[in-house]
Amino acid sequence: MREIFPGPWPWMLAMLLFIVFLTKLSRNKKVEKRKYRLPPGRTGWPLVGDSFNWYDADCCRFGKIFSCSLFGKWAVVSADPSFNRFVMQNEGKLFQSSYPKSFRDLVGKNGVITVQGDQQRKLHAIASNMMRLDKLIKFHILEDIQMVMLQTLANFHNNQHISLQDVCRKASHQIIIKPQAAINQMVNQLLGVTSDSEAREKIIGKINNIIEMHRQMQLQGTGATQQGGIGVLGRLVEEESLPDEAVADFIINLLFAGNETTAKTMLFAVYFLTHCPKAMKQLMDEQDGLRRNSNGEELLTWQDYKAMPFTQCVIDETLRLGGIAIWLMREAKEDVNYQDYIIPKGCFIVPFLSAVHLDENVYEGALTFNPWRWMDPQNEEKRNWRSSPFYAPFGGGARFCPGAELARLQIALFLHYFVTTYRWTQLKEDQLSFFPSARLVNGFQIRLTKRHDEMQELT
Repeated sequence: MREIFPGPWPWMLAMLLFIVFLTKLSRNKKVEKRKYRLPPGRTGWPLVGDSFNWYDADCCRFGKIFSCSLFGKWAVVSADPSFNRFVMQNEGKLFQSSYPKSFRDLVGKNGVITVQGDQQRKLHAIASNMMRLDKLIKFHILEDIQMVMLQTLANFHNNQHISLQDVCRKASHQIIIKPQAAINQMVNQLLGVTSDSEAREKIIGKINNIIEMHRQMQLQGTGATQQGGIGVLGRLVEEESLPDEAVADFIINLLFAGNETTAKTMLFAVYFLTHCPKAMKQLMDEQDGLRRNSNGEELLTWQDYKAMPFTQCVIDETLRLGGIAIWLMREAKEDVNYQDYIIPKGCFIVPFLSAVHLDENVYEGALTFNPWRWMDPQNEEKRNWRSSPFYAPFGGGARFCPGAELARLQIALFLHYFVTTYRWTQLKEDQLSFFPSARLVNGFQIRLTKRHDEMQELT
């Protein structure tokens, strides 16, 4: 039987139909865009959109608020601090969290990061209350974090080659799972019992077992105080009437949400200090001073932590320059009027937080590590990471990171023990990339020298 369309005709016809389809879809998007007066932008590929390599060109061409086709939907991308603040402050009213399915599967559909509305506000309030500074002090978080740092950094020998990225991850990971770690006190409060040294993959099983224990106690009419206190988990089960799956997701979110982000900030802080000898010296002088004033005490006190002004500047600058919260993903719950724009219901909104942090119009020498900028009185209001539209390393609004204070405490204590214990030499150049997220290609390979042995050799 003879083919109906010999030669190249089937391919050409298919291509023609595909081009017609794309043109029609593109025109539909343009009509939608004109109807709603979206910010200026371009269509791009209707299906793939500008998922890759879109920010630099479009921001320069269209301004700080522009529109594009992202993941097959119209999206409004913003490097404008006022609009970003507007989006964060209207969480749950005009906008809602919207992340890809792969991310929702990772953190759990009932986690505080992904839930919406009243449930999100309830879970966020519980987490924020647990992370209050007075609670951190009460449950000996300061001492426990230091024990983790000392144990993590004690096992290296002179001239040992390490990947600092791996060390930071280990320190942060141990704070989460070790029974003597800071997080153990938090686990005690979360679970209402003494934590064993179960590995991360066993946490869900542990949580489910303790949920069942609380259920049995409720049926028997016995309290949880004899098991170490009701804890947050007990409150979720007994008072909040949440499903077991929601309870488990909430606990997992609290335990693991800050692990990778805190580890990366530790890494970037040491990297930036290594390439800024002046800042390194000032930080080491500050931390050595705390050691001299410790009256022989091995561990730092809360007063010592509050007496680290330059270290706090280093942390702020690290979060600005190498921030982990690069952007947020939101969706318009209804048609939103903003300035001369009308953003349609269902449109993606992407507040690009790092774009503000790296804006030369906001920060002079924005790509330069300069912790002294935070000592300038003119930047005092800008520095307020709880409310500033120009500096939002922990997000903002109803989804402001409840663990911000704990993360800063961990970073400060890591820097203290690392710089007072070791000197180091970078072994190979490491490429720092700022987009789409700050990262070091080689994990920062260094050779360590113990300061104690170094000083003995000098004498």
